[in-house]
Amino acid sequence: MAEGKQLVEQDLRGARFVECDLSDVVMRGVEIAGMDIDAPWLSNGPGLLVNGVDVTPFVEQELDRRFPGRSERRAESPAGLQEAWNTVDKAWDSAIERAAALPPGSVDVRVDDEWSFAETLRHLVYATDIWLGKGVLGLEEANFHPLGLGHGSSGFEARPFEDVLAARADRAAMVRDFLATITNEVLDQEHRNPHNPAEAESVRQCLHVILEESWEHLRFAMRDLHAIAHA
Repeated sequence: MAEGKQLVEQDLRGARFVECDLSDVVMRGVEIAGMDIDAPWLSNGPGLLVNGVDVTPFVEQELDRRFPGRSERRAESPAGLQEAWNTVDKAWDSAIERAAALPPGSVDVRVDDEWSFAETLRHLVYATDIWLGKGVLGLEEANFHPLGLGHGSSGFEARPFEDVLAARADRAAMVRDFLATITNEVLDQEHRNPHNPAEAESVRQCLHVILEESWEHLRFAMRDLHAIAHA
């Protein structure tokens, strides 16, 4: 921890902070021209103050405007969750069409060393397996889809994009089929958190994670496709 540490009149221009905990950091009299912040969990915290103004509501509203349907990612009812999934699934279909229109090989291009488009789809396959497959349905990790990509350091070899699309379609159908007959009673059921078995998560919460992952990674993917298209 850097609690109590002070940086005074330091030149940090061009510095890059990746997966760092900057919670409760205080900046005073700083130059921030060109600063680029990506904080997927911004709305889960107490807020982000810029010149005394909490900008979190503005950021959330703007993201909801750019990505219609994103605001429903925490839907509570069976019908609401079904609609929320259908919306983000269609949004990914559109993203895949956009990626297909780019020059060959674009789906495997990394921007600023972020995951490529193909790797992002593979991660969503894994997210479905871990949160719905293991977290809710009791699927053993040995039976996860082989193309699923977690946060480990292995498995990043490029795979045929047709295979990646097939894996994505299969896991999207898994979510859709599960939601087709869901009830409030099932949504309220609690299971072990797939990452921390000591904690309990409701089925509803597990589905919220899948929706959150889908929308956040869509945001990353669209950002990077734009960068590739205009490189």
